[in-house]
Amino acid sequence: MSSVIFLIQGEKLVELREEKYDSEDLFQEYLENYPKILAGDQINSENPRRWLLISREMGVPDDENAQNRWSLDHFFIDQDGIPTFVEVKRSTDTRARREVVAQMLDYAANGTEYWKIPEIKVQFEQRCSSQGAAAEDVMREALGPDVEYEKIWATVETNLKNGKIRLLFVADEIPKELRRIVEFLNEQMNDVEVLAVEVKQFTGSNLKTLVPRVIGQTTQAQINKTISPAKYWDRDSFLVKIGEEIGPEERSIITNLLDWFDQSGIQYRFGKGAKIAKCMVYTLQQNGTEVSPFSIDSDANIYLRFDVIKKFPPYDNPEKRKALVKEIQETIGHVKYADKIDAWPAFSMALLNSEEKLSRFKEIAKTVIGEFCQ
Repeated sequence: MSSVIFLIQGEKLVELREEKYDSEDLFQEYLENYPKILAGDQINSENPRRWLLISREMGVPDDENAQNRWSLDHFFIDQDGIPTFVEVKRSTDTRARREVVAQMLDYAANGTEYWKIPEIKVQFEQRCSSQGAAAEDVMREALGPDVEYEKIWATVETNLKNGKIRLLFVADEIPKELRRIVEFLNEQMNDVEVLAVEVKQFTGSNLKTLVPRVIGQTTQAQINKTISPAKYWDRDSFLVKIGEEIGPEERSIITNLLDWFDQSGIQYRFGKGAKIAKCMVYTLQQNGTEVSPFSIDSDANIYLRFDVIKKFPPYDNPEKRKALVKEIQETIGHVKYADKIDAWPAFSMALLNSEEKLSRFKEIAKTVIGEFCQ
């Protein structure tokens, strides 16, 4: 039995009955043309979410520089630069129950890993241009007049790399199986917001009304995300963390390294986490692909990111990775998990307590980074 809502027009009571969408494509067009039906005020009542559609049918690859394997229904960002993945299914599609969850996780896992923000930015700008609009004007109209165009894209990139994203399952009716999965995922994932938006359609007397309802914001999910908030680290907080938890000597070592990175033009960024602070050293290849060969963590270790660099020459050769471990072992000191050449071998930052060893690591770092730029 379909639901009914009532609209008062003057002294007349108009009855609107729930009606299924004629097609999934029509449902998706509504989202494209009227993003507000994603109920940003229900998602955050104190600071309602505002939506900017970046692309419809957003391609998602499953490997570096691979062709797109999947197609996400909609890709939005909000005013805080949080990438928002939207997948739409009508209730008549039985995949709205479980298969859509697997699809969404594929999109999220691979999109955060392989999407390149410069390419996404160009895609958005081309879409705006095809509609005769300036991209910056479209962004400001959607997200607010104070939004800074380049800054928001930088924030999107940071959020994407750190896995700070939102997953929205949208349907005209959210079945109980999907509802419970969404609630479970949202309770378990502190950095990822997982929600469902049920958008019912009511029609009658040549009128049409769309009524959204957000599902998944359980009390437990809100408690979990409050108890373990992920923190965005910066240079100052990173060094304070190391000084407090490890010691002033290690803080001095890392301060020296960061200063040297700045002087040498070596790029680095700070990650996000509730407990562990991470500084990732990276470089850009000629094709714009980012590679991060080292990370410095507040657990007192410097990590060799073989899980990343094994994808790129010359470190796609296992012997090259073994040689790097051997060089560090011989000139700096013990490398933990030295045999894990596909993972994260590490050595203690305390080993860099002499000028000789610190200088040696700088030489190694500069050489490794230079090899990716050739």
